[in-house]
Amino acid sequence: MSTIRLGQFRPRPPAASPSIVLVGNPNAGKTSLFNALTGLRAKTANFPGITVEHRGARIRLRDEPVDLVDLPGLYSLDAITPEERLAESALRGEVDATRPALVLLVIDATNLERNLFLAGQVLEMGLPTVVALNLVDAARAAGIRFDAERLAAALKCPVVPVSARTGEGLDALRDTLADTLSVAADAAAPPPAHRGCACSAGCGTCPFSGRYEWAEQVAREAGVHQVETHGRTTTAIDRVLTHPILGVLSFLVVMAGVFYLIFRLATIPMDLIESGFGIAGSAMSAVLPAGDLQSLIVDGLIGGVGGVLVFLPQICILFFLVTLLEDSGYLARAAFVMERLMRLVGLPGKAFVPMLSAHACAIPGIMATRVIEDRRDRLVTILVLPLLTCSARLPVYAMVAALLFADEPAMGAIVFLGAYTLGIVAALLTALCLKRTVLKGDAAPLVLELPAYRLPSLRSAFMTTIDRAGVFIRKAGTTILVISIVLWALATYPKMPPGAMTPTVAQRVQDLESRAAALDDVHAAAILAEVDHLVSREQLSYSIAGRLGRFVEPVFAPLGFDWRINVGVLSSFAAREVIVSTLGIIYGIGDEAADDEYSLAGALRAERRADGTPVFTMATSLSLLVFYVLAMQCLPTQVVTRRETGSWGWALFQLAFMTVLAYVGALVTFQVATALGG
Repeated sequence: MSTIRLGQFRPRPPAASPSIVLVGNPNAGKTSLFNALTGLRAKTANFPGITVEHRGARIRLRDEPVDLVDLPGLYSLDAITPEERLAESALRGEVDATRPALVLLVIDATNLERNLFLAGQVLEMGLPTVVALNLVDAARAAGIRFDAERLAAALKCPVVPVSARTGEGLDALRDTLADTLSVAADAAAPPPAHRGCACSAGCGTCPFSGRYEWAEQVAREAGVHQVETHGRTTTAIDRVLTHPILGVLSFLVVMAGVFYLIFRLATIPMDLIESGFGIAGSAMSAVLPAGDLQSLIVDGLIGGVGGVLVFLPQICILFFLVTLLEDSGYLARAAFVMERLMRLVGLPGKAFVPMLSAHACAIPGIMATRVIEDRRDRLVTILVLPLLTCSARLPVYAMVAALLFADEPAMGAIVFLGAYTLGIVAALLTALCLKRTVLKGDAAPLVLELPAYRLPSLRSAFMTTIDRAGVFIRKAGTTILVISIVLWALATYPKMPPGAMTPTVAQRVQDLESRAAALDDVHAAAILAEVDHLVSREQLSYSIAGRLGRFVEPVFAPLGFDWRINVGVLSSFAAREVIVSTLGIIYGIGDEAADDEYSLAGALRAERRADGTPVFTMATSLSLLVFYVLAMQCLPTQVVTRRETGSWGWALFQLAFMTVLAYVGALVTFQVATALGG
């Protein structure tokens, strides 16, 4: 898979293989055909974005290497959208400085006349072309009849009936592609231009009527017999799924099921991934001598990769389910129904699916915004998604709930409910503010084709899932790994020299070591573990991260945070849940307690400031909760935001406004709670 920005030209090596580009309408099965021909686990989005992508693969036709390129789906070459500009540039040879050797034009057999509009434009460019008449199995099931030979005569190019889903006609298509490439290579001159559609003299000032007339004429010459596109069953189903009320309820049920599966099915593989990296870390700790190298490998490299891959099951489940819904024809209807509600706050109807999946993790939610066509709508959705409660926030919610209401599960449940509600309300209000400020305007009206209901291909969904997983690992994983190593270095250096510990802590360490020396190994181990935590806490205080915590203490003091909480806040910008383990280390709590939010909460409740007052009062705990509900604090999400928007500017804007929102929200919460005696 490669990413091309318009205007980026890359000369092709002289000995490069001939290239075939796939062109076709969205929902014509173009990418499914690409997958079937190549076996590559890839799927090209048919939706506009900042960075326009295409997918490529090397295949062999009669033992000859050929480069197959899958261009974005489009309805026209009239160069309005980024996809249309990319497709036209690729066909003219302006993307890699060489025109393609052959065009594979994918046409939907169930909607031939509409697809012929684009076909006329492509054929006019005079490139050798082969038409793949896809979805012939669906056409037969719908009672649609056509004559492929007569269609080939009308188009003046080979036409091969195929079904990418079942594999029908793929061998014939490969042979036809090889034959056409051979003829094109032997031809002394390029094929004549304007061999397809010619605008009729009577079209007047309309630039499109001639093409539509030509499309109708070709359909008649091909003997197309079109029956009613949507039968009684489809119409009856649509009465429910597109109904203003029943459609919304149906959508909520379906999406709740998707959310449930994303959240529940990912639990086991995520636990396995975490356990696997835990075992790898333990193994490296046993092999490598204690020191910075061991810490770098275990905490930096292994911990960093594990932190990335733990999101992978959610991403895989999301794209698998969304692909099935999209291929079945349901997703278009769901977007149509939800548009009425989402547009009230400046969000498109299609934003509901990413918003729902963001409750599991913002990363797959942001990646799912590719279903949103309009650039402004997609940006608004991406910017507000991290405000929704994701699974990474749950350990923080659990810790705060235990701090406040350890023996009151009902009150703890209210804390969770309030946190989720606050995230949803903040996302909606932020979208409304963006609509009236930075990204002014209403959400674009939803204009889309309602495709026929089809049986989705599990094979295509699986290949799409594998491809998206690979993209996530390659693009996001490497950057996140670097960030993890940087954070490790900040918490490790500079090293604390001997005698630099505060006198109180040094005396405590000396007393504990003396006690341990008088005990057997089993009892001494627990005491020495406490010594290690005290030393680690002092080392953290001496490190750059600890100094940063003290440096920003005046900034966070109005929120009720002391410098140790500040270190947890700063470290958790890599991942929100890091604050739980960070606080465990900072406050000298053992590993066993730090892994248990309630044991940690008990120890945190006992912590005192220098004046003897509790660190975690009601006001401070609520302030911390609100801050974590609203703050970004997820560098992996920032990386994905940058990737999906094509700019670090939007990612930094997202980080800035969420940080300000979190600060103001926590400030108001702390000050009000303090005034009320909290």
